[in-house]
Amino acid sequence: MADLVLITGATGQVGSALVRRLTARGVPVRCLVRDPRRLGPERVRVQIALGDLADPPSFRNAMRGVGTVVHLAASARDQPNGSIEELNAIATWRMVDAAERAGVERFLFFSALGATTHHRTRLRRSKALAERVVAESGLAATVFAPSMLYADGGRWTTVHRRLALLPAVPMTGLGRARFQPLWAEDAADCVVAVLDAADPPARVELAGPQTLTHAEMVRLAVAGRPVVPVPPPVARTALRAAEAALAAAAPVTWDEAELLEVSTVTERGSADVEALGVRPRTMAEVLGAARGRAAAR
Repeated sequence: MADLVLITGATGQVGSALVRRLTARGVPVRCLVRDPRRLGPERVRVQIALGDLADPPSFRNAMRGVGTVVHLAASARDQPNGSIEELNAIATWRMVDAAERAGVERFLFFSALGATTHHRTRLRRSKALAERVVAESGLAATVFAPSMLYADGGRWTTVHRRLALLPAVPMTGLGRARFQPLWAEDAADCVVAVLDAADPPARVELAGPQTLTHAEMVRLAVAGRPVVPVPPPVARTALRAAEAALAAAAPVTWDEAELLEVSTVTERGSADVEALGVRPRTMAEVLGAARGRAAAR
């Protein structure tokens, strides 16, 4: 793996971990970003291409000389510059088209486990459309399908860390939906393994070593604080009102919360992750270690 790698979503929880790994190995990396400052120290070790999912001309500029694209960027909420469908499905179609025109050889795409065109949630419907575009392209492609990805400092853990300051932590619904959460660092290791593979798989289901309910994940995140279920109709009304008032500043939207109302598991468990040589850590291990580091400061 010596060709130039373009990463979208490089400032996200998987993207930032992937950038660190590739630059440490001396792999030439270009990042498509709105704000290079969000890359932190890595911004001096990578090439910068300014742009985002709502700016198709930036795709063409970013693709020049690129051999491999790792398309991580996505949105689980509507943004001022585009809807969930535009920023996931349509943007991926445009990115694949730009990659084919630029002579890119490999395209690694992060979809979502259980994505179908008739799924209850908008994100997974849009991801299913994007996945179809990737599959029908002329590129050598690998689709990663995560159950749920998380990181210390990521959006999900940060929101719950703040909620833990309340006397009781609100949770949408009864928390019965099941997931197989995978740490973003382990997901990044999977991407590196696929980039290194002589015969890369066409699909990788990114699932962690345990199946947990939403309620169990919340209790791990808030370290034993009381959790209070909020009926979905009440949560939907409150979150939509907050989004209308706060727009992009809303900490959580209903589209994001609804994703945790639908089970997202694979019968294969963590088999695909382990086949790539990665030993996935449990959520209890990861969050417990993060709390230990915080206590030691």
